[in-house]
Amino acid sequence: MADSGSDDRTLDRPEIGGSIRLVLLVALALVGAVVSLLLLGRERADPWIIGLLTVLAVVGVFALFAYATGLLRFGVPDMRDELARRVADSAPDGLCVVDTLGRVLYANPRYCEITGADAPAEARPVERLFTSDPDASEAVYRLAQGVREGKALTEEVRIAGPGQPVRWLKLGARPAAPGAKGAKSAVWTVSDLTRERERQETAFLELQHAIDYLDHAPAGFFSAAGGAIHYINATLVDWLGYDLAEFGPGGLTVADIVPGPAAALLTGMAPLPGGVRTEVLDLDLKRKNGQTLPVRLWHRVAYAADGTPGASRTLVVNRSREDNAADPARAAEVRFARFFHNSPIAIAAVDGEGRIVRANAMFARLFGTREGEQRRLIEMVAEAARGPLETAVAAAVKGQAPSSPIDIGLDREGGRSVRFYLAPVEDGGAEREAAIVYAIDTTEQRTLEAQFAQSQKMQAVGQLAGGVAHDFNNVLTAIIGYSDLLLANSRPTDPSFQDVMQIKQNANRAAGLVRQLLAFSRRQTLRPQVLNLGDVMSDLTMLLRRLLGETIKLEVKEERDLWPVKADLNQFEQVIVNLAVNARDAMVEGGTLTIRTANVSAAQAAQYAEAGLPAADHVLVEVADTGAGIPPAILDKIFEPFFTTKEVGKGTGLGLSTVYGIVKQTGGTLQVESEPGEGSIFRVFLPRHVPEVAAVAPKAVEAEAPAKTADFTGRGTLLLVEDEEAVRAFAARALASRGYQVLEAGSGVEALEAMEKHAGEVDLVLSDVVMPEMDGPTLLKELRGTHPDIKVIFMSGYAEEAFAKNLPEGADFGFLPKPFTLKQLIEAVKTSMGRSE
Repeated sequence: MADSGSDDRTLDRPEIGGSIRLVLLVALALVGAVVSLLLLGRERADPWIIGLLTVLAVVGVFALFAYATGLLRFGVPDMRDELARRVADSAPDGLCVVDTLGRVLYANPRYCEITGADAPAEARPVERLFTSDPDASEAVYRLAQGVREGKALTEEVRIAGPGQPVRWLKLGARPAAPGAKGAKSAVWTVSDLTRERERQETAFLELQHAIDYLDHAPAGFFSAAGGAIHYINATLVDWLGYDLAEFGPGGLTVADIVPGPAAALLTGMAPLPGGVRTEVLDLDLKRKNGQTLPVRLWHRVAYAADGTPGASRTLVVNRSREDNAADPARAAEVRFARFFHNSPIAIAAVDGEGRIVRANAMFARLFGTREGEQRRLIEMVAEAARGPLETAVAAAVKGQAPSSPIDIGLDREGGRSVRFYLAPVEDGGAEREAAIVYAIDTTEQRTLEAQFAQSQKMQAVGQLAGGVAHDFNNVLTAIIGYSDLLLANSRPTDPSFQDVMQIKQNANRAAGLVRQLLAFSRRQTLRPQVLNLGDVMSDLTMLLRRLLGETIKLEVKEERDLWPVKADLNQFEQVIVNLAVNARDAMVEGGTLTIRTANVSAAQAAQYAEAGLPAADHVLVEVADTGAGIPPAILDKIFEPFFTTKEVGKGTGLGLSTVYGIVKQTGGTLQVESEPGEGSIFRVFLPRHVPEVAAVAPKAVEAEAPAKTADFTGRGTLLLVEDEEAVRAFAARALASRGYQVLEAGSGVEALEAMEKHAGEVDLVLSDVVMPEMDGPTLLKELRGTHPDIKVIFMSGYAEEAFAKNLPEGADFGFLPKPFTLKQLIEAVKTSMGRSE
């Protein structure tokens, strides 16, 4: 405490209570009272003087009682102030109270010790202690400024004087009244952190030395958590061919240095809650240049109480530097470990109870097994498929090898399948290995087989549908043709006129169904043209809104600058309408139908590899609904003709099959995704059209072209080649009634005989395409050999492209699709004969 002989009485002076203002106020009150009494006069002032003396006497009596009871003390310090002073004196940190003039009002012994003051009287304020140190002066200035603003701040400073050891001090400053701006005094604290900093520096240097020792140890080391490597020593980095300067936390993963499935052995160890698991593994690491490095790993992982794995501690021993000639057994062990873990086939050994004793890396990745887990093999497959595998394992552990492999589905998501081979082990060694299990992932093979089978089925159904449609077209051609003949010879007032009209109308309706079958079998007639799908969708929007109704919201999202495609406009519109109607029927209670168009570049095509999309530019049309979705059990059947889930009379089952056929015939790709209860997404990919330098338009007779004149009569000799007698009879009768001379032939051979018999007389040949003995394309080749200028019109229920590939390149011919009407037949003949004239 303060020295009694000190001249500076600001130190250690007791706190005096009271206020000078209150004393002055009492003195003024008394003086005022005396003056007032003098002014009143003696006679009038006597009562007041007595009253004033009485009040002063009462106050004096009460003061005596208060002093006697201890309530009032004069010149005795407060015990609470004395306690606070003792606490401050014994504080471990230096404490100093400074007024606004910079005078030290109080300094505890620790402050004097830290600042080098011999006595509190010699203590200087913090602001004057470090004027020679620029960094410390700046810190002190910031603290003082904070005090003026009513803030409490701390700063750490490094003091390094000439010829003196380095010291670390923690300085603090706050107003004596917390939060008060412009306080009369400030409290400064000084803490010596030198020893603490020395301990930290020592620990840091020791850590640096430890890291240096570990970095340059003759063995590799790394630590990983969650598949990411957080530390790797310089030795291992050098072995792997990396530059240590390139490596940072998280810069490498376990998969970067452990190739293939072997990484699963490190990241998939079985958890041991509250314990530590250590595994010894012989693996190949992958160098930066792609070469392998044979190593032995001591892989140690500690687990939390809940089984959460911590960071691993993995020691790596380089086995490529071992002297294999000196120890052939060890060399063989290294080679076996490399073959075992690098094998593309999953291999495991099981004991007599069917538990896995040892497994290679591929087995760990395929089945998700973990080192040390020792699960039973049958627990890794679907429960329904465990019977055959359990029987095979039981036979193998008894020394009986199963005669054939076992194909089983795994009990995991994605529908993966595996083929198992089992072989007994005669001498299992110390680990009681009873059988060896080989497993091959056949998921991709099964998927390809299923896709191929589905493709074959669709192709077979398409051929069947096309053949049926062709035969129906012949029948319908005869029905429609004879109906036209009857109508031409009847009047609207005739009783049978309406009956014949009904026959023709129903025949036309049947022809529409046949066209859908041909669309599915990809044998319909297409008229491709270059389309901008953005314009097409804009034109279709109004029609689609009417089709969907008020309960379904239509959203059309069109990407800008869509690439052009080449497709039949009417057939493409049919695709969108069919998909929209199908989506509408799936949203019974309403919903949203979203149609999106976008460009899909060749690089983006890999995202749709499951749909079999080739790596080329395409334009995507996506139709998504929020309906009931399609159950997985029938997803593979939705494109089959006449397959429908609708009630009888509400669908033909040809809507989606027509979509499938049109898209395939256009050269596109179709993909469908659906989840029950979440809706369906149909994606149509059409190839991007790149205009050729010179394109030759195909010559074909447009049967639907409007006639320029109402006169359909003509002259000339026609050779009609048709194996269907009803169609041939109708066509011959119709053409003869219009003034043509008609020669009939039932096959290509008969047609050649007729041409030889009537050499030079035939002006035009009308021929079917599919006929016995000799088909239409073959007939054309024969005719062009002897009659190079002969005009030919092919009649077929198939598309023109279906047989054009069998014709000579550049062959000139007309085309009339079946079924055709009387008017269409006459128009086609008239047009072709007109060109010849």
